[in-house]
Amino acid sequence: MENTEAVIQTDSRYQWKIFNATTLKLFAAILMFLDHIHQMFAYRGAPMWLTMAGRLVFPIFLFAAAESFHYTHNKKKYLQRLLFANWSMTIITFVLQKAVPNEHVILMNNAFSTFFVAGLYMLSWDFLTEGIGMKSGKKIGKAVLCALIPFVCALPIYLVALLSFNQEIPASLIRFLATVALLVPSILTVEGGFAMVALGAAFYMFRKHRWAQITILLVLSGITCVIDGGIQWMMCFAAIPILLYNGEKGSGMKNFFYIFYPVHIALLYVLSAVL
Repeated sequence: MENTEAVIQTDSRYQWKIFNATTLKLFAAILMFLDHIHQMFAYRGAPMWLTMAGRLVFPIFLFAAAESFHYTHNKKKYLQRLLFANWSMTIITFVLQKAVPNEHVILMNNAFSTFFVAGLYMLSWDFLTEGIGMKSGKKIGKAVLCALIPFVCALPIYLVALLSFNQEIPASLIRFLATVALLVPSILTVEGGFAMVALGAAFYMFRKHRWAQITILLVLSGITCVIDGGIQWMMCFAAIPILLYNGEKGSGMKNFFYIFYPVHIALLYVLSAVL
């Protein structure tokens, strides 16, 4: 009887944790949809609170990505899916803007690039901890290699920047080369900047210490407020749904999030152009 009562008491302590991994991502997807409504229709007076709500999206998805990366059985395939999604999103945005010009909106949306680069640093952390534990120089070398890849991949962007100063090269060619360079995720091309990559990596490194994760999020939000002065600091409110996460997977819906992201952006962009 005493054991039963102890279990009931333990369970009641966590009843307020209402989000599993799936519902947490669905909640973030709703906020993302609101944010992109503002992006596409700001020129028609879409209210600012829509994009304020969207400041929570990146931290929530990065937190969910850290959880997914830990539990996935094949981390290399996980990164491959993100890389393919990054390529698809880059091509979709390029084709959309060519096929349906919209002077009010410039599509630079590609969160898959951020998740991919963050995933590389998560993999790097795994190699590093394993290498130190096993005293394996090979593992530590792999960790260093994974950490350097995003920097090496930034070289095509530098090359395009240098070519842009050459007046003899057509602007159309420069734009094409820039699009090709964007197919390679790097520290210079990730959406949200390298700070979001660092946040995702930190969520992974401290995934067993929830309050450490929250502290890192709050510190980064404070730094952003001081340096940027805009509304990005409001990502600190992502701490609330993260604290409500119960550690359970939920139904998964893995493919839904890979499909929903490009589809809803494309539909909103076309609707914005038509209107």
